[in-house]
Amino acid sequence: MVRLTLDLIAKNSNLKPRKEENTLQYLRKITHINFSDKNIDAIEDLSLCKNLSVLYLYDNRISQITNLNFATNLTHLYLQNNCISCIENLRSLKKLEKLYLGGNYIAVIEGLEGLEGLRELHVESQRLPLGEKLVFDPRTLHSLAKSLSILNISNNNIDDIRDLEILENLNQLIAADNQLLHVKDLEFLLNKLMKLWKMDLNRNPVCLKPKYRDRLILVSKSLEFLDGKEIKNMERQFLMNWKASKDAKKTSKKKNSKNEDTRNSCNSNFETMHHIVPVYYPRVGKPKVVFFSDIQRFLANGNASPRSSQ
Repeated sequence: MVRLTLDLIAKNSNLKPRKEENTLQYLRKITHINFSDKNIDAIEDLSLCKNLSVLYLYDNRISQITNLNFATNLTHLYLQNNCISCIENLRSLKKLEKLYLGGNYIAVIEGLEGLEGLRELHVESQRLPLGEKLVFDPRTLHSLAKSLSILNISNNNIDDIRDLEILENLNQLIAADNQLLHVKDLEFLLNKLMKLWKMDLNRNPVCLKPKYRDRLILVSKSLEFLDGKEIKNMERQFLMNWKASKDAKKTSKKKNSKNEDTRNSCNSNFETMHHIVPVYYPRVGKPKVVFFSDIQRFLANGNASPRSSQ
């Protein structure tokens, strides 16, 4: 077992204390600590490192996030490729801007409430049991709504990302190698994320849907890169013109259909109102033809004789 301690940091740091500095003074001024790929399995009390801003602990064996409450100046935390199954004990890191947790055993993105400055969250390729998928705690999403700008959730068996609509300032979404299937769900999301300019959905089933790329480009004016390919102005303008032409034809067809229905209705009414019926007058003994409309008028007036046709 290898634990990250103050002694270990003091012995292995690239920075060397000045002659007039003691170990405590030296540890207090450290801003960067790099112990990646050192078989670290636990974090001990590092509270003397008051000015720590960047901590590299990726490619280790850490199973629990502990003893970081002191690091109120920490801005970057690298914990990818460890054995972490729960995001915890980070709420005091008010200045944290970038959090890397990819390649762990995390099933629920939670415990990030209060991190108002978090701009990047990387949780790709979690090692989950077969059939499970990565999900988000609504409270965490709500807490990140205004701050988060980059989110990496690739390769996590995710089949629905509509809940991400709350991330109003998101400008990069990396969600490749998942199980996203419906274009309509993506159109819904893009209608909400007005600042998103880069989205990567490579190797999702939805990418095989007809007109997948065209539909997403049309629904988002902010999107500049889709699946690693730039969206050029010419491409977007062509699609916009095509859609406008298609909509115009649809409107014209609907209008013509409505006009045809109106004409048919008018013709039917005309035939009814001007239907000619034979009327027999007993005193004459000879049939006369009168207009049905005249009969109606006759019945209404009570005394007028209907106009007849000899």
